[in-house]
Amino acid sequence: LDRAELDESIGLTPEIHHEHFFPNKAITYLTHACVDLKLGDKRMVFDPWLTGPAFARGWWLLHEPPSDWLERLCQADLIYVSHMHSDHLSYPTLKKLAGRRPDIPIYVGKTERPVFWNLNQSGVQLTNINVVPFGIWQQVDKNLRFMILMDGVHPEMDTCIIVEYKEEWKAQFIKTERKKLLNYKARLVKDLQPRIYCPFAGYFVESHPSDKYIRETNIKNDPDELNNLIKKNSDVLTWTPRPGATLDLGRMLKDPTDSKGIIEPPEGTKIYKDSWDFGPYLKILNAAVGDEIFHHSSWIKEYFTWAGFKDYNLVVRMIETDEDFSPFPGGYDYLVDFLDLSFPKERPSREHPYEEIRSRVDVIRHVVKNGLLWDDLYIGFQTRLQRDPDIYHHLFWNHFQIKLPLTPPDWKSFLMYCG
Repeated sequence: LDRAELDESIGLTPEIHHEHFFPNKAITYLTHACVDLKLGDKRMVFDPWLTGPAFARGWWLLHEPPSDWLERLCQADLIYVSHMHSDHLSYPTLKKLAGRRPDIPIYVGKTERPVFWNLNQSGVQLTNINVVPFGIWQQVDKNLRFMILMDGVHPEMDTCIIVEYKEEWKAQFIKTERKKLLNYKARLVKDLQPRIYCPFAGYFVESHPSDKYIRETNIKNDPDELNNLIKKNSDVLTWTPRPGATLDLGRMLKDPTDSKGIIEPPEGTKIYKDSWDFGPYLKILNAAVGDEIFHHSSWIKEYFTWAGFKDYNLVVRMIETDEDFSPFPGGYDYLVDFLDLSFPKERPSREHPYEEIRSRVDVIRHVVKNGLLWDDLYIGFQTRLQRDPDIYHHLFWNHFQIKLPLTPPDWKSFLMYCG
């Protein structure tokens, strides 16, 4: 079916075609090696050869591209060109694009021979070509990133691309895990058959403005939802407490229907916070940033020697960042090889798992200075993690969250030694 036949066959009019045929995640094939990839509100186009020949006059398009191909190109957020062969890097196509949108971001890998080595001679006026190193994530927005990799057959010239889009996956994952937790708790209540079940201790919010992203994505279970699930599966009495409410156990255990067994807060009582006094607490954290111990790079060895975790094949890169998890100006960026507790300048040549930990500078320095457990970093959402391979290293995290020494590092002696 062509586009018009497809619209007609399912009862759509051309006017509403785009609304129905551009879902949140979609790959639209255009022709040859060219696809239009839509992820959320971003669009990427790969290898646009959509008009004219390739390889002089030797190759011509087999398929007729969609009639709106130029509009698609112009609306793309970025274009990826895998290599310089003219069935992937089509100057006739790019010439038409440049006439409409010369500043469109185009990304290529840093190949031995530059992909756009012939750009000036081609006469095509493109002004936003980005040559990026292999194996480095390029962030498009908070949900979308891509990485260009060297081709295994023609490493000096060809490339491939990995695209990672997480928001829907993450939201679905959180939703699924929440449902699992609700069902687990409901089954537990049904098995234990308590007289009264009261869910609490899950009431927190990531209220600091810098944690807006976490607050929006880290959706919590609703206690009322859990209580309703329990009521469907058992006769257990449930109670969702509010601040200041009282449950009279004597009354309720004797008669669960006693109307005086639960005393709610007075009408008009403020239930939810709408402001927080961040200042004093942030001041404590910020005080650690300029502490004297961090004037000496040897603090790194001192701290991890004190921590005592080693003989484990894991290389970690620690990066101190600002609020937005971008490298902190003048901050530390270093490697720790936990196999022998060394601090190499580059990753070792042996096979090893790798983890990159970006931590907000005020929190990581506060934790280091005071010898605190890494719960502040990990559970407190003050880090961003990347793993290769994506494996959770239980022994590593268990040590730093549970098994650190009971007394903090002796920074006084450290400073005397440094002095």
